[in-house]
Amino acid sequence: MIQKLQRGIRSLPLGAARDLLHGRPLGHPVHPVLVQVPIGCWLSAAVMDVMPAGRRAATTLTAVGLAGIAPAAITGWVDWADLPPEQARVGLTHAVANVATVALFAASLTARLRHHTGRGRLWSLGGLVAVGVTGALGGHVAYRQAVGAWPAD
Repeated sequence: MIQKLQRGIRSLPLGAARDLLHGRPLGHPVHPVLVQVPIGCWLSAAVMDVMPAGRRAATTLTAVGLAGIAPAAITGWVDWADLPPEQARVGLTHAVANVATVALFAASLTARLRHHTGRGRLWSLGGLVAVGVTGALGGHVAYRQAVGAWPAD
């Protein structure tokens, strides 16, 4: 299943955009750079949640974080399609965890927009836990890709 999905992504007619999505002109992957937008926004939203007048800012930051997901996901899928099988399995788990993360932050934004601030904060906290898990999985894939194996103890 994973190999079929990878082949499907590699067969997309992206042309020169594929190199841009991989970050080749920069000399390094773009995906790790782009994930900083949603992660930074969501972490900042949590800070605003504890500030007396931060409710509006937290809502805005949650929305901007969600808007930043698409570019990060696209570059992630393009990179993932070229991973070897072991890393691709972890990468797919990373992607599934990201779907859960986005769902939690979407629930947070929905609650906030409906003026259910407390619920929005709780969904956001769940999202932060999920983003920590998925970040660890993504870091594992990136480390294994860069180094090839864990260092000996």
